[in-house]
Amino acid sequence: MAEEIELKTAPADFRFPTTNQTRHCFTRYIEFHRCVAAKGEESGECDKFGRYYRSLCPGEWNKGREVRGRS
Repeated sequence: MAEEIELKTAPADFRFPTTNQTRHCFTRYIEFHRCVAAKGEESGECDKFGRYYRSLCPGEWNKGREVRGRS
């Protein structure tokens, strides 16, 4: 029998009440990178912020950011 897949996205944020989530995406992206800068890449505490921005931002944006981030 196939495993059940659990889908999650970022929790609701009162700062972004409208349906356009561009700013929400950007804010979560910044939060993730601030966390990584403060705690290091090995810290698992920043994983939730990474999941949030990857679920909110369009896939094409995430690909571009990952490529630029590795340069």
